[in-house]
Amino acid sequence: MALKEGLIGRKVGMTQLFGEDGKQIPVTVIQAGPCPVVEVREKGRHGYNALQIGFEPQTKNVSKPRAGHFKKAGLPAMRVLRELRLEKVDGYQVGQTLTVDLFAPGELVDVSGVSKGKGFQGGVKRYGWSGGGASHGSMFHRAPGSIGASSDPSRVWPGHHLPGRMGADRRTVLNLAVVRVLAEQNLLVIRGAVPGSIGGLVVVRKSVKLTKAQQRARKGE
Repeated sequence: MALKEGLIGRKVGMTQLFGEDGKQIPVTVIQAGPCPVVEVREKGRHGYNALQIGFEPQTKNVSKPRAGHFKKAGLPAMRVLRELRLEKVDGYQVGQTLTVDLFAPGELVDVSGVSKGKGFQGGVKRYGWSGGGASHGSMFHRAPGSIGASSDPSRVWPGHHLPGRMGADRRTVLNLAVVRVLAEQNLLVIRGAVPGSIGGLVVVRKSVKLTKAQQRARKGE
């Protein structure tokens, strides 16, 4: 699997556009970059190829080790640091700035973020349990019910769905199309929804997997 470059950004929100055919297109607006290259990791020295990029200047509460790391790169301190592994890092150098010009309209991207946290939830909401009867004197509605036999196996099977914390997990949505690139505002307009709440951090990378249509085209169907 090829490893592709990308940008750090924040989810601005969702809106809608209309295509040339008049159809409504749901889109997510992401403020992506600019992201300076803080460090270039090479396989010969570090064991793998990667770019360490920063996002959003930080002026307060910068620790001494963090300040020294950016000082070595000759860059101001950044609030967010992420590392993107690549097949090759040739042509990249410390201090180089990556912007939304990295992407083009129509290109497919993968967007990673942390999903919205929903707190402690029951099985009906968390896993879609059907629940018990809602009327006619039913005493069983949304409770878990029996979760294992007493004699055999005398335990609960690992992985059994039960109430618990829901959301706040790292998720990646694959193969979303870039609708518009607004370079002057550092904005990406991407078709569909992406993980996280408004203002949440996301990482936008060039798509690494083929869509079903691309797979069929490669097979010559």
